Amino acid sequence: MESITSKLVQKSKEAFMMAIEIYNKPTIHYRVEGFSFFICNAWELMLKAHIINKFGEDKIYYKDNPNRTITLENSINMIFTNKKAPLRLNLEKIIELRNTSTHFITEEYEMIYIPLFQSCVFNFIEKMQEFHNVDMTEVIPQNFITLAVSMKSLNESEIRAKYPEEIANKMINTNSTISEMVGENNSGFAIRIDHYHYITKDKNKATSFVSIDKDSDAKVKIIKELKDPNDTHKYTTKKCIVEINKRLDKYNIDLDINTYHFNLFSKYFNLKSNDRYCYVHRVGSNPTYSYSMQAIDFIVDEIKKDPENIIQNLKEKLKK
Repeated sequence: MESITSKLVQKSKEAFMMAIEIYNKPTIHYRVEGFSFFICNAWELMLKAHIINKFGEDKIYYKDNPNRTITLENSINMIFTNKKAPLRLNLEKIIELRNTSTHFITEEYEMIYIPLFQSCVFNFIEKMQEFHNVDMTEVIPQNFITLAVSMKSLNESEIRAKYPEEIANKMINTNSTISEMVGENNSGFAIRIDHYHYITKDKNKATSFVSIDKDSDAKVKIIKELKDPNDTHKYTTKKCIVEINKRLDKYNIDLDINTYHFNLFSKYFNLKSNDRYCYVHRVGSNPTYSYSMQAIDFIVDEIKKDPENIIQNLKEKLKK
């Protein structure tokens, strides 16, 4: 007979898939509200299964009403006890949206909440693996868990012209609060969405094209570079190694990467010379290096190709 925890985990997986499918389906206009409802449901079911495993089945019921199970808010308080943890703050904001979206249903909420939604998806995948040893990327392929992003930003004057005062004020205040919280927290709260534009003479490197007219009345400035390494390259060598080993463990690859191994990859693939993977901090005579998530992804992908021989192969190639 299937256990109650197994049933809860299975229903949680289905709710998670519903949230992703609703959000990424272009014909659905109710996707912000739909996503918030189903992702909250997925978290509630997953956390209750974890509570049962950790504390016993009776803990998911109210003491004074054993026929009623506790809320998602109760479950979060029980498992994530740090009130300032970015993951908990993320969930609380999405619960707030779920509880109030029936009163303020507007498409523009997508522009405010998409950074939180994407982080919530990644957090769920991580905790489902940690709490129940379930790899959600086997349920939904890795390339489908990235949510479709609106390219339009929130315009306060347009909002005030389009909606009644109550709704406009609610949306503008929410946007201001969340923007401030994004700046104060890490990726556990929100995945920042930044768009960068560069000028290149090589059309093969371009993803879109513009033209410059010397007689145009609209003036623009060419920005050579805009990059904050604290956002784009935030991993030290030690943190990279921790993340890589975590990924390898997830893929059941019996290989424990250390500093020596990491330096092999860095040297052979010349990672320190590629600004996509590495940022050089030139302070004083000795530079220091930090790495991007892409560097971690790249190394893990290389290991997955031949985990048994990759280290030895790198050693031999570097000797030549």
